[in-house]
Amino acid sequence: MKLARLICIFSFFVLLLMAIPLSAQDVPKDYQEVLAFLGRAGDFKAKVLKVNVPRNDLHVTIAGQSTPTPFGFGGWVAMTKGDGGTEVLMGDLVLTQEEVNPVLSALLDHGMEVTALHNHFFFEEPRIFYMHVHGHGEALNLAHAIKPALDLIGHVSPAPMDAKPAAAPAASATTFPFATDALNKIAGFDGEKLGSVYKFTLGRDDLHLTEMGATINARMGLNSWAAFAGNDADAQIAGDIAMRASEVNAVLKALRSHGLNIVAIHHHMLDTQPNVIFLHYWGRGPAAKLAAGFRAALDELGPSKHTGND
Repeated sequence: MKLARLICIFSFFVLLLMAIPLSAQDVPKDYQEVLAFLGRAGDFKAKVLKVNVPRNDLHVTIAGQSTPTPFGFGGWVAMTKGDGGTEVLMGDLVLTQEEVNPVLSALLDHGMEVTALHNHFFFEEPRIFYMHVHGHGEALNLAHAIKPALDLIGHVSPAPMDAKPAAAPAASATTFPFATDALNKIAGFDGEKLGSVYKFTLGRDDLHLTEMGATINARMGLNSWAAFAGNDADAQIAGDIAMRASEVNAVLKALRSHGLNIVAIHHHMLDTQPNVIFLHYWGRGPAAKLAAGFRAALDELGPSKHTGND
């Protein structure tokens, strides 16, 4: 009789536990600590901790139509255990354009990697970008590394660049607006005049890229470039950097340390060996300062600089 009663009690608790949804007691202790430290909700399924970073603070419209957060504005960070218990972290952060570069800098400054930056929509207001993040390490250490970036989301003021400075005096029609010799010296090679724009282009012949036996060179799009518009005192720079995968985050750090904004990180080509990633950037300021940022990015390129899986 006592045995039967114990079996009934045991069965009752088994059924009770089966009926309870996933709770904190089901989440491994180290992941519980991650959620508590980040102060965010998440769940643990299929050996993955997923931390929710939804943009409930945004009121997004697409082509004028109000669009709810679950439609595509729910950011996340996930962790799972790899060999030896080392955590692998990946995530996709949903950011306004004002948040992109402060969040990117916070990630880089704390040892995280940024692996992609792109858009998902047309005609959305406000403009939304998606940043993919990556890291390895102990769970709580990764939480410490990513928290400064997460804490910025929803708390970045409009960028100062939105306020337009007074325009510098325009160059005369017969005077080119840039001191090209000075810019050439900073870049380390000569640029070319394209109307009122001064442009530098540098190939990646060190990558020895081919397709169907054809050499893919700078003229085919395998290049890094910087274009300058405006004048020496008040210039804009826009450009593209062609990188091996192992060079990406070093180039990001170089550009951000010189105040240049990252606009996109993506592919231009498929099935190439090595894999080539392209990064677009933009900035505004004195031309010499902008050129120094471009040169700093170029200095991170090359087989002797960074090793890794490309």
